[in-house]
Amino acid sequence: MAEAAEPEEFEELRPLLFSIAYRILGSVTEAEDAVQETWLRFAGSATRPASLKAFLSATVTRISIDVLRSARVRREEYVGQWFPEPLLADPYEDPARSAELADSLSTAALLLLERLSPLERAVFVLREVFAFDFPDIASAVGRSEAACRQLAVRARRHMDAGRPRFEADHRAQQELAARFFDALRAGDVDDLRELLAADVQLVGDSGGKAPQWSRPVVGADSVARVLAGAFSWLARIDVTCEPHQVNGQPGAIVRDRDGKVLTTMTLDVLDGRVRTVRSVSNPDKLRHVGPVGDVWAVAREVKLARRRTR
Repeated sequence: MAEAAEPEEFEELRPLLFSIAYRILGSVTEAEDAVQETWLRFAGSATRPASLKAFLSATVTRISIDVLRSARVRREEYVGQWFPEPLLADPYEDPARSAELADSLSTAALLLLERLSPLERAVFVLREVFAFDFPDIASAVGRSEAACRQLAVRARRHMDAGRPRFEADHRAQQELAARFFDALRAGDVDDLRELLAADVQLVGDSGGKAPQWSRPVVGADSVARVLAGAFSWLARIDVTCEPHQVNGQPGAIVRDRDGKVLTTMTLDVLDGRVRTVRSVSNPDKLRHVGPVGDVWAVAREVKLARRRTR
């Protein structure tokens, strides 16, 4: 049985399998489930494939395509803006490989992938991100090589039309993010405004399950005031903002006084300014990050604190 013969080889390929599934699905939990299902199919097979990498990659891709087709219906009914589940750590232990793949993990890139059909998305991920050959891609998605080449061209055209741009200098990106979160924790409107692009957007994903502004906040002054105002009050009830890489970008985890997760944040940085601030506060998307706090209770506590100061 394959289970007895190759568990170590499967584990060596697990980072690749998860990385493929996550980019197709935009969900940590669904990607982990897809990898687990791939293991079960591999373990239950009595034959050894000629290429274990090709076999496992094809299996996890097919599973992910099936999951994505059903997930797209749910996303059409989603309350408010939909963002992918935040990913705190790339599964690759090789820092060079992680850096090479970082841009394809960004929230902006994953949102752009949402515009593609499930087959286009799978072909794009396998070809453009992981450089699979077309024969292996064709086997993975169950289409001819010619059809896969056409899918790749269409997907690349869609992605190139809206491809997100980021600060190329990662050190400068991190330095700007550090200044941003220092200003945020201090509730300093002026310092925040200095770090924001004129047309910056503040956008959140609560799924209707956490307090959230009704529409994106736009403009440096408005975003600075909203963020500074919110975090100055949150700090009074011991909410903390812990800088952390999220989806390969500068970001943070916001925790309540007990260390439970309330939200994650990511920053799109370009030309020395923050262009987009995205937050995920839907508790269903945060459970893999750690124990999740009660955002509604925090909101009530802030409201009470405001009343006491009047």
